[in-house]
Amino acid sequence: MTRSLLTPLVAALPATVPFIGPEEMERRRGRPYRARLGANENVFGPSPKAVAAMEAEAAETWKYGDSSSKELRAALAAHLGVAEPHVLIGEGIDGLLGNLVRLTVGPGDTVVTSAGAYPTFNYHVAGFGGTLVTVPYRDDREDPAALIDKARETGAKLVYLANPDNPMGTWHDAATVQAMIEAVPEGCLLVLDEAYIEFAPEGTAPAFAPEDSRVIRMRTFSKAYGLAGARVGYAVGEAGLIAAFDRIRNHFGMARISQAGALAALEDGAHLDWTRAQVSAARDRIAAIGAANGLPALPSGTNFVALDCGADGAFARRVLEELDARDVFIRKPFVAPEDRCIRISAGRPEELDLLEEALPAALAAARG
Repeated sequence: MTRSLLTPLVAALPATVPFIGPEEMERRRGRPYRARLGANENVFGPSPKAVAAMEAEAAETWKYGDSSSKELRAALAAHLGVAEPHVLIGEGIDGLLGNLVRLTVGPGDTVVTSAGAYPTFNYHVAGFGGTLVTVPYRDDREDPAALIDKARETGAKLVYLANPDNPMGTWHDAATVQAMIEAVPEGCLLVLDEAYIEFAPEGTAPAFAPEDSRVIRMRTFSKAYGLAGARVGYAVGEAGLIAAFDRIRNHFGMARISQAGALAALEDGAHLDWTRAQVSAARDRIAAIGAANGLPALPSGTNFVALDCGADGAFARRVLEELDARDVFIRKPFVAPEDRCIRISAGRPEELDLLEEALPAALAAARG
């Protein structure tokens, strides 16, 4: 090729992705994992009613999905107690974040996030030429006041907060988040990622005020509803902002099967309650396994637990690698001091049995 077809911006980007998927990791290592505990997937699975709805819709897959996701939007609006024009469906939170950044961030625009927070958001900011500015965590939690101060200082277009947080699992209460919304500076938008909200304690999420133009809230069917492979997320925000997504979104990006599964999952509250109970039990088990090995658990409002390895990021990386060698897939935070931890997703009892068996040897090897 005599000249590059890439734009100068894209040509300057690193050839990396935020996460290497477990399937690709298995291909590289030449064997499967025995325990898949690193992707924060809901291993307890979707509602049987969602599975049945998707099976029934499979024969209709010759049709495109409803380009406006009308039925699912209406059901979500009713479920959340907001008007339908405030709700947007997208290809998971990742897809929604990409479209939001495309809508609002141009080359050189400043965006504020926490150092070590969800890297896919950063990936989108870089992809559209934004300038990312970070603030550190405070006591293993994102720091709302520092994020707002930095947004005000830099004239940021967006400021990002995940509540509960990934990768630490910690959270802020509704009053703290609402105070952050109230403090958003003029011309800035708070991106409130609530992917794990169904696992968080009562009082974590502030009440919806969808007409508030200072915040857009994003949630997903990937976690508590067990539909990560279906790629269904949704945003709640001011109606004008939600309507603006129609200018750039992939209008036929939602599959019919995914729409049907999400709608049925939303209607099965009993399965959601069962899932929460399974995740709570798994979190307790992970914390107990960690404690037995001298690794205290951070409080978690998610479907994973961060265990403190008690040293630095290099040691935690060795622990992760030793678990990988024993066919247990986990992940860890990227940035100090949070990178001293390893992060373990809620698993089935048999998967946590494998973790319990492998962790002492992995720690011994890492220390040796």
